[in-house]
Amino acid sequence: MVEVRRVALPGVGVMHSFTTVDGVELAVVAHRTGSSDVVMRHGDDDRHASTLRLEEDEAYTLADLLGGTRVVESIAELEHLPGVPIHWFTVDHDDAIAGRALGEVPDVEGVALVAVVRGDHAHSAPTADFVMAEGDSLVAAGPVPAIREIFRAMREGDTLVDPRDATPAESSDA
Repeated sequence: MVEVRRVALPGVGVMHSFTTVDGVELAVVAHRTGSSDVVMRHGDDDRHASTLRLEEDEAYTLADLLGGTRVVESIAELEHLPGVPIHWFTVDHDDAIAGRALGEVPDVEGVALVAVVRGDHAHSAPTADFVMAEGDSLVAAGPVPAIREIFRAMREGDTLVDPRDATPAESSDA
């Protein structure tokens, strides 16, 4: 089995890398913006490294071509419907929502939390007590500004709701 190294890149995203049997290091940097960089280099020689920037849809296409599968085919089809924006949020270990229930995410008008993809299983219509874990991907549908608001809350945590008192959780900066 290939050993994959994971490195959190604060403010950037996360990098996963491995070394092939030919000694080529292959790394994927998944940026918080949704784009990805594929980096290839031979051994420790940075002078001959090659980098390829992929937009989010290009990265999904490459994953499919390499044998990955789309777990939620019906959701992927919805991305092409006019007026129904669909966006994905992947939980990093340092995101505020990691280890917390979806019920702590503020309700934002017009946004539906459609599914959570964990590994190769899709949990459609997740309930408020569904606990998000690192690596989970949340699928949300609705107006783009509202989805961005929810995703920001999931990253930063300042407007997550404490289920015990239904008030916004205090920021750690307070």
